[in-house]
Amino acid sequence: MLTLSGTRSRLSLLRSALASSMASLDRRRAADIPSGYIDDYVALNWLRWDGGHLRLTTVGSNILQQLTLQMKAE
Repeated sequence: MLTLSGTRSRLSLLRSALASSMASLDRRRAADIPSGYIDDYVALNWLRWDGGHLRLTTVGSNILQQLTLQMKAE
């Protein structure tokens, strides 16, 4: 779970793992996502539960788009 101590580094880890986490969810391999990440994504409003499935929120979609643009720029 996201805690106040180490929040900046945890956010960085979560952010960098978002694309691979979404790929795991698309393959129905949630077990491949590091422990606690899903809870943190939901707490940060990057993912939401929808009918038993996790879906990207607008915030999560924007972050994923930013990451994609950064990777293309590199």
